[in-house]
Amino acid sequence: QVQLVESGGGLVQDGGSLRLSCAASGRTSNNLFMGWFRQAPGKEREFVAVINWHVASTSYGDSVKGRFTISGDNAKNTVYLEMDSLKPEDTAVYYCAARFGGTVWFGGSWFMFESNYNYWGQGTQVTVSS
Repeated sequence: QVQLVESGGGLVQDGGSLRLSCAASGRTSNNLFMGWFRQAPGKEREFVAVINWHVASTSYGDSVKGRFTISGDNAKNTVYLEMDSLKPEDTAVYYCAARFGGTVWFGGSWFMFESNYNYWGQGTQVTVSS
């Protein structure tokens, strides 16, 4: 089993910045990719960003491109999400998600499908005040 623990959420003003962290522990061999999703009240969970360790690539959701940056350390099974120019509509619970082992078809927008991630954190609240 793998455990994902997020940290860094909180309250920030419109235009501010926050940095989220997620650390994996347990049976962390064969870490394929790690990323972030978010869910606002009354809305479906949406993809935010992912880092694919094996090809050293990143992908972002359209609503956060140019404002959020994902980074991490594969050896430490840790991923970060730097969030700049935050807006009230970024208010949500942010979930860390990861894929350890197994087979994934890396075609199309593979990173947007929750089923490709087999471990999830409990979430951290981010609130942006106007």
